[in-house]
Amino acid sequence: MTPDAGSSDAWPEPIESYGLVGDTRTAALVSSTGALDWMCIPRFDGQPVFGRLVGGREAGTFRMGPAGEATVVERCYRDRTASLITTWQTPTGRLTLTEGMVAEVTGRLLPSTVLVRRLSCEGQECRAVLELDPRLGERHRRPTVRRRGRTLVCDWGAMAVSIDVDRDVVIPVGGALEVTVAPDRPLTVVLTVADREPLVHLDPDAAWALLAEDEVRWQAWTEGVDIDLPWRDAVVRSLLTLRLMTYSPSGAPVAAPTTSLPEHLGGIRNWDYRFAWPRDASIGVGAFLGVGRPDEAYRFLRWLLHACRLERPNLPVLRTVHGRRPPPERTLEDWPGYAASTPVRVGNDAANQHQLDGYGWVLDAAWLLADSGHHLGTETWRAMRGYADLVARRWSEPDAGIWEVRDKPVRHVHSALMAWLALDRAVRISATHRTRASRRLRWEQARDAVAADVRSHGFDVGLGSYTSSYGSTDLDAAVLVLPLLGLDDDPDRVRGTVDAIRDRLSAGGPLLYRYPPGTDGLPGIEGAFLPCSFWLVQALARTGRLAEAEQLFADLLARATPLGLYPEEIDPATGRHQGNFPQALTHAALVQAALALRDAQRAEQADGSRGPGDADPRPAERPGQPGAVTTDAVRP
Repeated sequence: MTPDAGSSDAWPEPIESYGLVGDTRTAALVSSTGALDWMCIPRFDGQPVFGRLVGGREAGTFRMGPAGEATVVERCYRDRTASLITTWQTPTGRLTLTEGMVAEVTGRLLPSTVLVRRLSCEGQECRAVLELDPRLGERHRRPTVRRRGRTLVCDWGAMAVSIDVDRDVVIPVGGALEVTVAPDRPLTVVLTVADREPLVHLDPDAAWALLAEDEVRWQAWTEGVDIDLPWRDAVVRSLLTLRLMTYSPSGAPVAAPTTSLPEHLGGIRNWDYRFAWPRDASIGVGAFLGVGRPDEAYRFLRWLLHACRLERPNLPVLRTVHGRRPPPERTLEDWPGYAASTPVRVGNDAANQHQLDGYGWVLDAAWLLADSGHHLGTETWRAMRGYADLVARRWSEPDAGIWEVRDKPVRHVHSALMAWLALDRAVRISATHRTRASRRLRWEQARDAVAADVRSHGFDVGLGSYTSSYGSTDLDAAVLVLPLLGLDDDPDRVRGTVDAIRDRLSAGGPLLYRYPPGTDGLPGIEGAFLPCSFWLVQALARTGRLAEAEQLFADLLARATPLGLYPEEIDPATGRHQGNFPQALTHAALVQAALALRDAQRAEQADGSRGPGDADPRPAERPGQPGAVTTDAVRP
């Protein structure tokens, strides 16, 4: 029991105590106390209007929850929806907060952002508190406040929010109001946003009805997900999370809706993830295609064509949701950070790096579409050809690598593997798309040269494993994609690599470090990197160790929050979540791991001569996608 579920003495809340609500344009994080401590407007990478998560008390919050002693007794999403439910036991009864954002606003006179929050109770009347303190932007600007009946308007010139309540109460801006919630009289609050447009006020009951309609749409959206998927509920939650973090006007998925949640508590490993990485998005494409959701893949490719049109054939490392270069990385002065983890950053200078591996992920996503029977458009194939041509020219050059270490470029083994994948996928697509024979031959020759080069220089005989970079004895968990490619047909070398990474990069239990701790030149030690653990599930399933893969997957599911959400990293010593949250790459890797398990289970069932967990360790004749989506898995 906490002394006060809304007590400021308990702040900051653990990262894992937060739930996500969103509308596919922006998102909010809400703690188990009912405090909405992070929300940017009018989109993911906009200015925070409630920013206490990393900006401290001066950055604002919006809390609805119990006014005194209370214990959280249940926290969940309504089944197959994005509506978040938190229930507390108070001395007089159970108080429940149900909240969500309306995703579908087209075709009606509705603002693009509609946040609905309702308090209800069971038993006797419950005391509750409403705390509203909106502060906009870097300087925590207080709003100009206007009241009109039950409507409260807070504006900052071109930006404004409207707060409507379904009863006659005066909410103090910058303060707290205690109210009574009766079993037959819930309290509903709706917040809307206007950005250089008329501010639309919504009746709270009408907004509540809109949220209910949205729930029906989300449930319909999930119906097509393969009912035979192992751990389907966890997969569906991850897919919903990925969809909530995809900016619907452009189709660009953000890596996370937050900035500067620390990878090392109290340290400087704090980065802005409110942008779209083509690599991460391509991994998500594999996840959506694998469960029969091709629309998300098409939206991403359309965004990619727009975002990269001025720089082709160079593939940008990251872009804004509108396809522009992100702002230069800078620190926000006087922002205290989450748990004193500073600096708080906006922008991301990784945008200036050369990362070869991204080309492989993007071309693989395009191949998945083509292989599932979808012809790539002329402009899409032109872009993919340009990427393949660039890889054929530059595959032997050093790069920054997948982990964006801010040091001099080196020859990363993972980058070489993905260069091979880019060329292999271009060759495969060219079988059904118009391509000059000379170009195809150039790709084939470069692909074979990459394979020979990485087999010769990326493998350490003494370790029995592929390494992090040429000439290094360090390991890299990203190399776990090796069993999914078919580049090396020696099962001993492939299995040896998987075993070496699992052993030497182990962070205990199901957790892995992405590279040896302390080798990236930054102070402090980051946590275990969750996507790598899900990649290990794929690698184990692909190399014939299905029982181990299933157990590892089950262990990883236990590391999720009670809401089924995952961060980027976990502190192996404490189990605390670290890094920006929730993390799209982790959720995409979870879906891909489940697909790998499904495919391995089907293969085992088709071959009655093998017992459970004894799948054939030899590489498949036709390699699967690095996201564990095999060719058969995406055929209609």
